[in-house]
Amino acid sequence: MIARIAPAKLTGTVPAIASKSVAHRAVIAAALANGTTHIICNTVCDDIEATIGCLVALGARFETVADGFIVHPIPKSQEHGILRALAGSVLDCRESGSTLRFMLPVACALGADATFTGSARLAERPLAPLDAELIAAGCELSGIGAFPLAARGRMRPGRFELPGDVSSQYISGLMLACPLLGQPCEIRVTGRIESKPYIAITLQTLAAFGVRVEVEHEIVSDVEATRYFLDGSPYRTPGEFAVEGDWSNAAFWLCAGAMGTHHITVTGLSLASSQGDRAIMAALSRFGARIRRGTGTATAQPDHLVGFTLSAGDVPDLVPVLSAVASVAQGRTIIRDCKRLRLKESDRLATTTQELAALGAHIHIAGNDLVIEGLDELQGGTVDAHNDHRIAMMAAIAATRCAGTVEIHGAEAVRKSYPLFFEHYRLLGGQVELIEG
Repeated sequence: MIARIAPAKLTGTVPAIASKSVAHRAVIAAALANGTTHIICNTVCDDIEATIGCLVALGARFETVADGFIVHPIPKSQEHGILRALAGSVLDCRESGSTLRFMLPVACALGADATFTGSARLAERPLAPLDAELIAAGCELSGIGAFPLAARGRMRPGRFELPGDVSSQYISGLMLACPLLGQPCEIRVTGRIESKPYIAITLQTLAAFGVRVEVEHEIVSDVEATRYFLDGSPYRTPGEFAVEGDWSNAAFWLCAGAMGTHHITVTGLSLASSQGDRAIMAALSRFGARIRRGTGTATAQPDHLVGFTLSAGDVPDLVPVLSAVASVAQGRTIIRDCKRLRLKESDRLATTTQELAALGAHIHIAGNDLVIEGLDELQGGTVDAHNDHRIAMMAAIAATRCAGTVEIHGAEAVRKSYPLFFEHYRLLGGQVELIEG
């Protein structure tokens, strides 16, 4: 699909969609709980549908209701006295890294005889050292680095060790799996933890489903470590769980407000959220935008934007759209600590640089950093989404500061996280024509 966007400023109010990060964790916990759970979730996307499909393959049942889902958990096995997967299940993770990295340890904890499939790009994204920890715990994994990926055997409880500079999804995946083992477990993470706010979301979800986790910090021989202790408590349904609004996708509209001529307000957001991408408010304020916070709302409006230096270590998903803001901010912006962007749906260091440059931005890569020299406006042109939802949305937001038309090829990539993106774009006054084919 091609999205053809004519120059137009955005303004108005738009509702936040459901947080993809929270929804992944909530539907998994509900499928592993001791009873039915009502998940209140105002929107779904391809990635959440992938996780739900995997859970259904393992025996859970989902009923769609007006405000979300009724989740009937995976049946208990009378023979083993544990939640157990259906033998021979095929789990299609599509293009979702979260789905694979969460469901692989969960399947191993269930003792599933399961086969994982997904897109070619997902197969290229790393699993090490999570795979080594699962093998050391008694599981057999075959086909690592490609699909199909087969998992056999049941994971033993005990101690798991991971470095902090790998994907936080590995840590969250182990946390989601450990309550199924029926005995205490420890996850020890050494060094600074990348994308730590995502672990906070996992801990918050586990607590809502009755799973107790104690966290300790230690320094041994000048090496920092974080230890997560799970006491063996099982998942227990809270009856009802509401998925909060998504800051990662709200960030696109708030950035458009900062880059435009009028304010944009996003409703349905928790200002006390554990989501790391809530930091978009602080980042835009540093650029010089005017930020307002209300009850469940966030508003950004333009002012004199000036570049600065920031770290992407905890907020890698914000880098594409913050780069769009930087491209029209006076002076130089440096976004550091972008190494993990190379392992996303596309190599986002490369694709952010390539596609903003195609629109006229002055941007280049320096090691693992992005360096952007701001301009008064961009030119417009043709970009490729590279099958990456955040690149497609970045280009659409950049189009609001382009002198000419922007064409986004592969614009259907937004369905991965935000199927309503172009509908909401028009709601805010955007001029977009969608051309199938």
